[in-house]
Amino acid sequence: MGMTDHGPSMPGAPHLFHFDNLSILPDELSGVKILPGVEANITNHEGELDMPLKYLAYLKLILVGLHPICYPGGTCEQNTQAYIKAMENPYTDMMVHPGRPDFEMDLEKIAHASALLNIPVEVNNSSLSTIREKGGARENCRSIARYMAKYKGPVILGSDAHFWDRVGEFSEAVELVREVGISQQQILNTSPERVLDYLTSRRKHRTEFEETQGQVHRFA
Repeated sequence: MGMTDHGPSMPGAPHLFHFDNLSILPDELSGVKILPGVEANITNHEGELDMPLKYLAYLKLILVGLHPICYPGGTCEQNTQAYIKAMENPYTDMMVHPGRPDFEMDLEKIAHASALLNIPVEVNNSSLSTIREKGGARENCRSIARYMAKYKGPVILGSDAHFWDRVGEFSEAVELVREVGISQQQILNTSPERVLDYLTSRRKHRTEFEETQGQVHRFA
């Protein structure tokens, strides 16, 4: 189970104390593996996040995305740059809902960067759902999915439920990845083991980064 509340720049999001307190959680509860984390918000065109590195250093699942209110918006080039720079952050594990229409982006560049960096990009079921349909979201999702199939970068399927009865609802996302030809090998969350192995590899990458840059607390 991943626990990824929005980062603190989102109105109504938990205070940083919440993320600090996640460090007390055990690795497993009642046979369920626990992944305390965050859905961090990109805050500027340089792809900076709203979470200090001292928190990112011990969280186990770091999702990153663009959200209105938290990000000022910009041109297509600026928004694309912000998204890709956040993807290059060694603390980023996965990028979320690139198909949302709030900010225009070059979706082909994002898919290409995902393949080069081996950072999964989400196919977001909520963005495809008629329940929460927003103008342009479905077509954007189809576009990014086609580019992900073309460049063969890693993909994560997400329900982005926002309500308990839609947790784990992937039907429209599964339909889309089949439609555009994304292979099963590209989809990270086809098993718990693949997700955990990937996160272990990201922690190794993060450790190597910290060793070259000095202790993480120097950035906090």
